[in-house]
Amino acid sequence: MPHAPKRQQLIVDTLEDAFTDLMQADPAAFRSKFRKMAADPYSFYRGTACLFYADMASSRDRWASEGASRVWIHGDLHAENFGTYMNSHGVLVFDVNDFDEAYVGHFSWDLRRFVASLALMGWQKALPEQAVRDIVRVYLEAYVAQVQRYVDGADDTDFALRLDNTDGPIHDVLRTAQGSSRLQMLETLTLVEGHERHFREGGGHRPLKARERKTVLTAFDRYLETIPSSKREQHEEFYEVKDVVGKSGFGIGSAGLPAYSVLIEGYDQALENDVVLTMKQANVPAVSRYLDLPEVQEYFEHEGHRTAVSQRALQVHADQFLGWTTVSGVGFVIDELSPYETDLDWADLTEPDVIAPVVAQLGRASAKIHCVSDADSEQDLVDFQTEEAIAGVIGENRSDFIDDLSDAGIGYADRVRKDHALFVDVFRSGDIGGVTATD
Repeated sequence: MPHAPKRQQLIVDTLEDAFTDLMQADPAAFRSKFRKMAADPYSFYRGTACLFYADMASSRDRWASEGASRVWIHGDLHAENFGTYMNSHGVLVFDVNDFDEAYVGHFSWDLRRFVASLALMGWQKALPEQAVRDIVRVYLEAYVAQVQRYVDGADDTDFALRLDNTDGPIHDVLRTAQGSSRLQMLETLTLVEGHERHFREGGGHRPLKARERKTVLTAFDRYLETIPSSKREQHEEFYEVKDVVGKSGFGIGSAGLPAYSVLIEGYDQALENDVVLTMKQANVPAVSRYLDLPEVQEYFEHEGHRTAVSQRALQVHADQFLGWTTVSGVGFVIDELSPYETDLDWADLTEPDVIAPVVAQLGRASAKIHCVSDADSEQDLVDFQTEEAIAGVIGENRSDFIDDLSDAGIGYADRVRKDHALFVDVFRSGDIGGVTATD
């Protein structure tokens, strides 16, 4: 590892380069973000994709051929970025979620980031290193095998982890999502007065003044034009806005980003079928700062457009509400706040023989996002068979590939644990972008 002070300064410089504007706009949000990152090495890792890519950019990637380095990637692929969603066909699916960092880049970077997350999680569960290596191998072997299935044409491109083809913890989380209720979520976030539903006060909701409300509603009208015709509801009343509020309290990666919640009429006039949408300012993806791909940068109108297009490129049967707009010239992404989104809880997955079959399924899901797009993905930025590019660069070196990524991911997890301690020290001293550890 580099000498600590030099490495500590790199951590500070990288965070400031990525977040200075947002830190200045909302230092309290970043104080909260940094406190969450300080909790443990894994939380620090989740909040520092920018540092990860700074390190990747300065390292040689032997698996980055011309094609395999221009694949749609998730950008923040780690073990806790998987969960359930209701796809646009009404089927519950367990898959990758949170596409805020999605971009075009090296497919192996997604895998390196995921493997390092597994190693960090294994360390926090006090698993022996060999057990961690075995789990990592299961994940990578499943990934490579699934890519080859796509190459061979043996697998339906509609592959997904569903209630009818899963068991164990993944099946359990799908069952939990199945038992969720739209009405229950609505009653938590909203109330009915005078036969009309509107958002509750508090709970991270911020009432809007007339001018801001008008701006948001105008932006919402523009968003409707970005919904694919095959997914747009035909009756006009469906998208009628019933209420809109400012919103705060999103996850570690969204600190300082303005957001709104929009309540619309939905499927019919029954109050139990109203729909909540989230309109969130999209941020610059960390990986884009370290790739010299001007044709990719020029492809997107703004970061909201980039986020939505990327998600459609990575997720089969993506959210029917997914789209984009601008608020005062800044890109926002819009999708549904769904009651059917449930994350996989790793807390009770403690033994290698329980974890291994789960990560095998995650390996297959990871391959799917690299190889198959939504039918409504109209992007032409990646216009080749990515599974062939990935399989081509791995070639006959499958064992080499797995060993290399295993060593790199486990080694990087060790660096993250040391970086976490350096980060805690420098945050406590108030030396990151003016965000102090106390008010």
